[in-house]
Amino acid sequence: MMLHFQRLDELDTVAHQLLAEGRQHRVWLFEGDMGAGKTTLIKALCRALGVVSMVQSPTFSIVNEYTTHEGRPVYHFDCYRLRNEAEALDIGMEEYFDSGNYCLVEWPQRVAALWPATYYQIDIMADVDGRRTVKTQLVG
Repeated sequence: MMLHFQRLDELDTVAHQLLAEGRQHRVWLFEGDMGAGKTTLIKALCRALGVVSMVQSPTFSIVNEYTTHEGRPVYHFDCYRLRNEAEALDIGMEEYFDSGNYCLVEWPQRVAALWPATYYQIDIMADVDGRRTVKTQLVG
């Protein structure tokens, strides 16, 4: 699927479209350059999932846990600062992936060896005019 948006008020619609396509996968990998809008899109996805806690980038903590209004956890990873995959193993990333809960992962290429067999890949690109293109792929 390929989606386009330019304004922030379009994000909730994009999030619902992504959830409709990728709902059967719990691990979502977000690729995109710095500033492409990965965290902003994840915030919209969390709203659509019913997250009641504040959503912010886990850049320094590596993983943030949010809770939905139903009491289900949603995990948000930012792997940008990881030096190697061993650090991801130390925080239990594989256990998070196996939990059956949503795991939304920014900068997943830094932990490529840990990806599960099935995941939902989301590539975000921004053009010079601020228009975002979101390409998705169901893997596995």
